[in-house]
Amino acid sequence: MGDSTTADPVQRREPLSRRLTMPALWLLVINGMIGAGIFGVPAAAEQLAGRFSPWVFAICALLIAPVMLCFAQLASAFRGTGGPTLYARTAFGPFAGFQVGWAFYVARLTAFAANTNLLVMTLAFFWPEAIGPALRLGLILLVCGVLTWVNLVGAQTAMRSLGVLTVLKLLPLVGLALVGLIGLDQSVFTAAVTPPGLVDLGAAVLLVIYAYVGFESGLVPAGESRNPQRDMPRALLLALVVAATIYLLVQIATQRLVPDLALAERPVVDAGAALFGPVGAVIVVLAIIASVGGNLLGSMFSTSRISYRLALDGQLPAFFAAVHPRYETPWLSVLVFGGAAFVLAATGSFVWLAVLSVFVRLLIYATCIAAMPRVEAAAEASPDRIRLPGGLTVPALGLLVCAGLATQVSLASTVATVALLAVGTLLFLLAAWQRRRLSARTT
Repeated sequence: MGDSTTADPVQRREPLSRRLTMPALWLLVINGMIGAGIFGVPAAAEQLAGRFSPWVFAICALLIAPVMLCFAQLASAFRGTGGPTLYARTAFGPFAGFQVGWAFYVARLTAFAANTNLLVMTLAFFWPEAIGPALRLGLILLVCGVLTWVNLVGAQTAMRSLGVLTVLKLLPLVGLALVGLIGLDQSVFTAAVTPPGLVDLGAAVLLVIYAYVGFESGLVPAGESRNPQRDMPRALLLALVVAATIYLLVQIATQRLVPDLALAERPVVDAGAALFGPVGAVIVVLAIIASVGGNLLGSMFSTSRISYRLALDGQLPAFFAAVHPRYETPWLSVLVFGGAAFVLAATGSFVWLAVLSVFVRLLIYATCIAAMPRVEAAAEASPDRIRLPGGLTVPALGLLVCAGLATQVSLASTVATVALLAVGTLLFLLAAWQRRRLSARTT
C-alpha cells in the first residue's frame, strides 16, 4: 500500500493507509487556493483595472495554468508522500529535497499562524470582545486544538470536516457567482474591449494571480491517495476551472451590487448585504470564517506530512514518521505542527516571517518545474502517466511566469528566504553529521 514508482528515491513502504479519493484531493487543492483573499481582492482589482477587472481573473487563470499543468505531470509520476519535496529530491538529490521541504514547512507554519489570527479577528464581527488579550489567546488555543484533534483522529475525519467547511465557504460564493452570471450581458463584454494601461493591468495581474496559488499543498499526501497518479492531476485541473469561474463571476457580481466597489473595505460582505440586507452580510462573514477554517485544516493536514516525509528520508528525527496504530495518522508530526502554530499565533512571533510566503512559493514552483526532465527520465511507464504536449514549451512558460512574479518580490522577502535556506543548510549538515556518527558507532 505504500509502493512507489522508480521516480521515488526512497524505496520503502509507507505505513499510511490509502483512503483519499479524488474528491478528497480536490478539497485539499481548492482550500489551498480559495482562502480569505477572494473576499477582499475584488475592491483592489476594481481600483486597478476598473470594469475590466473580471477579465483579469481570467488572464491570471491562463497564466497560472502552465505552472499547474507542470505539477499535474509531476504528480502523475509519484505515489509517495511529499509532493514538492519528493519531486526536488528525485531530480536534484537529498539536499534539494530537504531545502524544499524545510522552506515549505516554515512558510506554511507562518501562514497558518497569521490566518489563525485573521480567523480570530473575523470572529470579532459577532463578538467584539474576541480581540481582548485573554479571549484572543483562548480562541487561538481552541482553533489550534480543534484542528489538531481533527487531523489526529484520521484522514477521513479530516476530509469530512474539510468537506463541510468547503460547502459553507462555497455556497455564498456560488450564490454571488450566479448573480454575476445573470449580469454577464453585452455591457460586460463591451467593457472588456477597453482594458486599463499596461502599468495598472500589470499591477492588477500581480495582485490577482496570488488568488490561484496554494494548490501545491494538495499534492503532498499522495501516499494516502488511492490512485494519486490518476486523481491528483484531475483534482488540480478541476480546482483551477472551479476557482477561475467563481472568481470571475463573483467580480462581476460585486461590480453590480456594490456601487463604489473600488472604495469598499469589505466588498463581498457589502455585496451580500446588498442582496439580503444584514442577514446577507452575516452569511458572507460566516463564509469567510469557513473559508479561513478550511484553509487552516487543509494546511495542517498537508504540512504535517512534510515533516513525516523528511523523517522517512532520515532528514528529521524518526519520531516525526511515527504513525498512530489506531488512527493511522502521523500523529507526532501533527502534534508538533499544532503546538508550534499555537505558539507562533499566540505570541505574534510569526510577523517577522510573514514576508516569506511569496518568494518561497515561487522558488518551490521553479524548482519543481526545473525537475521535470529528470523526473521524466526516472519515472517508469504507467497508464496514468501524463506527458504534456509540446516538449519543454509548457515548462518554459511556467518558468517565465515564476520569473515575472519574482521581479516583484520585495527585498525583505528575499533576505528572509535566503536566511531561511541558510538555516536549512545548517540543519541538513547537522543531520548528515549525526548520521555519520551513528554509522561509525554501529560498525
